[in-house]
Amino acid sequence: MVKPLSFKGDKKPKKRKRAEADPSAEDTGPSSLTVTATGDEGENDDSWVSADVVGDVQGPVMIVLPTDPPTCLACDANGKIFTDPIVNIIDKNPTSAEPHDVRQVWVANKIHGTDTFRFKGRYGKYLSCDKYGILSATSEAISALETWTVLPTVDTPGTFQVGSQRETFLTVKEPTKANAAPEVRGDATEIGFDTTLRIRMQARFKPKLKASKEEKAKEKISRKELEEAVGRRLDEDEVRSLKKARREGDYHERLLDLKSKNKHDKYG
Repeated sequence: MVKPLSFKGDKKPKKRKRAEADPSAEDTGPSSLTVTATGDEGENDDSWVSADVVGDVQGPVMIVLPTDPPTCLACDANGKIFTDPIVNIIDKNPTSAEPHDVRQVWVANKIHGTDTFRFKGRYGKYLSCDKYGILSATSEAISALETWTVLPTVDTPGTFQVGSQRETFLTVKEPTKANAAPEVRGDATEIGFDTTLRIRMQARFKPKLKASKEEKAKEKISRKELEEAVGRRLDEDEVRSLKKARREGDYHERLLDLKSKNKHDKYG
């Protein structure tokens, strides 16, 4: 199930226990009042982190632009692309930016069988760049105009260049009028400061963090469970050894070794 986006400052829904005295809850399947806490914590992690490498870029993302103060790429209901001020940010640091409006969020997906990406906006349309470098989000279909490359910036780790199929890049231009917002376009032909972007993403989609949470989940076994599996009390070294084996994938082999040791000790 796709989880709706939540933003900093949103109230978290309170978990409610099953109504103990509700006779209608019996024999009718799971109660609508029941909220289980057995799901993977990683799948529910709606915090925002920075993409470090191209392989991280997936799921809901926020494209942070190199403006002062920082802004991000956004779209409205008519498909107009604009730079939007970032409200949720600490000391103007782009690595702390989080969206406060769904118009600031794009869903990034790698196009199957290619190294290219598509970015779907809030209203179900894809980020597009025409031959003049004008950006929009008005198409529900994918063509070359809605196809993007994401490249790491060689001399600035953790930043990216987002390029069109015409070998031009997303870039920002300072406003020519007072109090006007910076303009974002897709017609830069050279990589520079104005094309260097940061990509913020939800932690639950970051492969490295997902793998770390899976490893931690494998470690979550109690001493009692391990002792029941072996059939005797275990010392600290044996407990550590079994937990390590669960992480590394040879748990059952190590378990058999300890059970075999039990038999030798019994008849030795």
